[in-house]
Order: sequence, then C-alpha cells, then structure tokens
Amino acid sequence: MTWRQRHPKWLGDVATLILLLLVLYPLFWLIQVSFRPKEELFSSSFLFMPTLENYLALWKGNFPLSFINSIISSTAATILAMLFGVPAAYALSRGKFRSARQIGLWILVTRMAPPIAFTIPLYITYRYLDLHDTRTGLVIVYLTFSLALVIWMMKPFFDAIPRELEEAAAIDGCTTWQTFLKVTLPLAGPGLAATAVICFIQSWNDFFFALILTRTQASTAPVAIVGFIQYVGWEWGRMAAAGTLVMMPVVLFSIFVRKYLVHGLAAGSIKG
Repeated sequence: MTWRQRHPKWLGDVATLILLLLVLYPLFWLIQVSFRPKEELFSSSFLFMPTLENYLALWKGNFPLSFINSIISSTAATILAMLFGVPAAYALSRGKFRSARQIGLWILVTRMAPPIAFTIPLYITYRYLDLHDTRTGLVIVYLTFSLALVIWMMKPFFDAIPRELEEAAAIDGCTTWQTFLKVTLPLAGPGLAATAVICFIQSWNDFFFALILTRTQASTAPVAIVGFIQYVGWEWGRMAAAGTLVMMPVVLFSIFVRKYLVHGLAAGSIKG
C-alpha cells in the first residue's frame, strides 16, 4: 500500500493550508497593524475601525523621498545589471576560449566576500569622488553586486537552449547580434524575468550599504523605517505602514511576471 493510499488527499491539502497560514501570518499582522488606530495597536481583537492616519503621517516627513530613492536606485541598478550581465552570460555560455571557466570562477569570487569587507574602501572612495549620499553611488554599488548574480543565473538558461536554433538562424542570414536578440533572448524569457525579480529584490531590500553610503538626500526606504525607532518609543503604526508600502512594489512586480518567474525558477534547476 502506497503513502497516498494510506493517507487521504485532504491531509496534504490541510498541511499545505496550515503551512501557508504560518508563512503569511507575519504579513497579515503587518498590514492590519498599519491600519489600526494608535490606541489599539496591541489589542488582541481583530475587530477595529481601520484608519489611514499611519499612512498619512508617513508623507509628512522624509519617507516619500526615501521611497522614491529606493525605486530609482533599485530599478536603475536592475536594468543596468541586465544590460551588462545578460550579454556576458551569453558570451560565457557560447564562448569557446580556454579562460571561460576561469572568468566565470572569478565572477563568482566577487560574491564570496561579506559586504562589510568593502565598507571602508567604498566609503573613502565615495567621499573622494563626491558620490557619498547620491543615487548614482547607490546604483554603482547595487550594480557591482548584482552583475555577478545576473551572469551566474542566466548562464544555465543559455546553456539549455539548443545551439542548433542559433545555427539555423545564422544560415538564414542573421548576424550574431540578431540571433541573440531575436532567437536566444525570447527563449530565455523566463530566466530573464526570474533574474530581474531577484536582482530588484536584492537592491530594494538593501539596508547596509544605504545606511553607510547615504545620509539624507539618497537615503532609501529601509533606512527611513529605522528612523521610526526613537528614544521616546517605537512608532509601530508608522513602521507597519512603511513596511507595507516597501513590500508592495516587489509583490506587484512578482505578480506581474509570475508566469515567467515560476517557469524560470523551475527551468533554472534543470540542466540540459
């Protein structure tokens, strides 16, 4: 007798539902706290009169600027990382030069050192180049760390695409660049979506570099949330509202490309 015969199907459904509730409960708690009045923040009752006072309070300070900084720096870094990293991954996948493997290894090495190891050199360099507390400085940092991720995520997708398709395109008169744009990239669409989402999340959620390399003008949303922790007390309502707003762009982006994201993550786990 198999496991499925001994255990009804509904047991698996119940276990999945319980696991889903455990995973989503912190998000539900965060969202409902953001709508609670100040005097009912820690009430055990789920019945309360929703209010927007926590969200309205956010726009009276520096949070709007920080939110815009996060959007600009994360989006710009993701776009640039894809523009530079995808062709590099394709070159490593299709290249026939001896040092291709060594180059790939050195690209991976850039991700091995902890971020804190780069703090002092980056800080000194940014002060010297007048990039401290600028969006450009953040984009450069995020690009530096996202580029290796893009190359290593996209290379398996390009490896899985049959070279015969590119050879057929070349026979039809396509150049290498035309073959890459019209044949290879459309087939690697799921991988592009998965890689872009992960790069955006990595840049969007960054706290360490934004804290060290910015002050006020280029401060990002994760850093701004820490500002609600004060000596006189923690502003839980504003923190919950800010956390909800910070979470929404990533959720919306993931929903928008969910079809390609799921397929891309599944395809990336299979070689050949």
